Amino acid sequence: MRRRPLPIARRCRASTTPSGRSLCPAVSMVAPPPPCCARPAASRARPAAPPPPGSAACCSPPPSSTTGRRTSGTSTPRCWPTRCTATAPSAAPGRAASARVSVGPPGAAAPRGSPGARRAPRPQARPEPRRAGPHPGLSAVSGTDEHGLKVQQAAAAAGTSPPELCERVSGLFRRALRQAAVSFTDFTRTSEPRHRRAVGRFWGALRDGGALYKGSYEGWYCTAEECFLPESQLAERRDAQGRPCKVSLETGHQVHWTKEENYMFRLSAFRDPLRNWLQDNPRAICPDPFYQRVLRWLEEDLPDLSVSRERSRLQWGIPVPSDPTQTIYVWVDALVNYLSVVGYPETHGEWWPAAHHVVGKDILKFHAVYWPALLMAAGLAPPERIFVHSHWTVRGQKMSKSLGNVVDPFACIGQYTVDGFRYFLLRQGVPERDCDYYDEKVVKLVNSELADALGGLLNRSTALSINPSNTYPCFSESCFPKILDHRGTKAMGRASAEDYELVASVASLPLQVASYFESFQIYKALECVALCVRQTNSFFQRHRPWKLDRQDPAEKLWLDTIIHVTLECLRVYGTLLQPVIPHTADKLLSRLAVKPEERGLSNLMFLPRYSGKPCPFEGRQLGPDTGVLFHRLEKLRQHQIETREL
Repeated sequence: MRRRPLPIARRCRASTTPSGRSLCPAVSMVAPPPPCCARPAASRARPAAPPPPGSAACCSPPPSSTTGRRTSGTSTPRCWPTRCTATAPSAAPGRAASARVSVGPPGAAAPRGSPGARRAPRPQARPEPRRAGPHPGLSAVSGTDEHGLKVQQAAAAAGTSPPELCERVSGLFRRALRQAAVSFTDFTRTSEPRHRRAVGRFWGALRDGGALYKGSYEGWYCTAEECFLPESQLAERRDAQGRPCKVSLETGHQVHWTKEENYMFRLSAFRDPLRNWLQDNPRAICPDPFYQRVLRWLEEDLPDLSVSRERSRLQWGIPVPSDPTQTIYVWVDALVNYLSVVGYPETHGEWWPAAHHVVGKDILKFHAVYWPALLMAAGLAPPERIFVHSHWTVRGQKMSKSLGNVVDPFACIGQYTVDGFRYFLLRQGVPERDCDYYDEKVVKLVNSELADALGGLLNRSTALSINPSNTYPCFSESCFPKILDHRGTKAMGRASAEDYELVASVASLPLQVASYFESFQIYKALECVALCVRQTNSFFQRHRPWKLDRQDPAEKLWLDTIIHVTLECLRVYGTLLQPVIPHTADKLLSRLAVKPEERGLSNLMFLPRYSGKPCPFEGRQLGPDTGVLFHRLEKLRQHQIETREL
């Protein structure tokens, strides 16, 4: 059973496709295992184009491949899907103070073809764009994909039933989300009746559109990865009993020769529609390296896809409608959860296609090639955006149970706190490449940026020795006069050129952070915040307010202005960091007496007095002193880090 990718969706009218900017996505907290998705050696010939609707050939399978293994006179399936675990990201908003991620498929045309029709699919190369409606809200969905041979075998090995096993494991995922402070509006499970019903209807849409046919296949099948593998992705090894066997080069999982008859999806017919979709929507897959990767895939052979398994071998899954001998392939089953959670086939039009999927790079092909093609075949548009992230390694090595270096998120949350662990992952996680994790790295970063830089700044600027009245002091325009362009500006009043650079940096920070969030570059957003925090510390240190005489009226004006500017900077940082470190940000903003209704991004204005506007915080009593903002993490004991030595 795997964790489901967490997409972002905006609600839209049934007759519209939203075109507004996306809210910022979430980044995953724990990396899934690497993928395995390769073309089977059993078929290498390009599939024939599908026959035109109404032709005599439209109901029959395509000609047999000359290089594939033929059985029973039917064509060899040219497919090899895999199944991997998707990660659970933490929420990170763009427009609201704490927007949530969501899974949402909205809207949809009715399936092409009437019930019982048998014709070749007519892929929609460019789904008709629809205008955006209002933006009433977001939906945040997570859940578990629970079907498949791997789950069936794990339950048998544990001496329990698949439903009982899934109930227990699903509960563990929910617990992990709660402990990591990740909220959601729905937690879906593919074993639920609503999902089974949606999968049956989706299969019917594929069948009625002529996108399915019966075929036979034999090849090396990896149960752990739920896919067929070609010889080029296999290696010779010995099993626990010393017997020779074949394993996946990527994961080391053993494979077995399998021969079966199943249903095939005419994926080969959708190469041009997929290319057109991506060319018309260059931001559909983000970041760009993954977009380019998908385009390269579409330049290669795109064989048809096996979308069912023999039920005699796989009972734990959704049966193929009208064919009790077959079980729907687990990836087709799992992907339809994006539709079932928003009411497919009745009410999904309020959401689809305003869905933003957040997925690991190992399952990119399933989400960026197979899923859009399946949607097109069912008469639906592809999702609006697909955000892709890479994985975490541990001291340069892939996480592996055999190596004993798997990182336990529960232990990390206990060691580093929820906010500390979230901050590290989002600050260091780069979507385009794998990132390395080790304990000392977490301690160094979190201590430096949260405990020392941010916490120290709040502590110094609110100390009673500096601010005995414990208020948000007044800003003096004579000490810090407004200028039109800070570049090349000399000191004016009591402010230096560096001070004007600070004001310009913090003033531009909210839009900068929102832009990086929306482009899935959350680490860059946090880099910008960290840089501004350092600038603010330099500003405070440079002017040494503790040396100023509060009894001198002129000195008092400048002292209050220094504190006012510093608190304004902290207010901006606390507001922007709410999606990342919610508890710490709340503590900071409460200390500054920022009310809950004043913590949104939509009306965030930095240093209004500098622009001659009133400041609602000026003169306000600060909130209660709750002590250290973020406690420094102590050096780890040897027994807590011994796993990294393996």
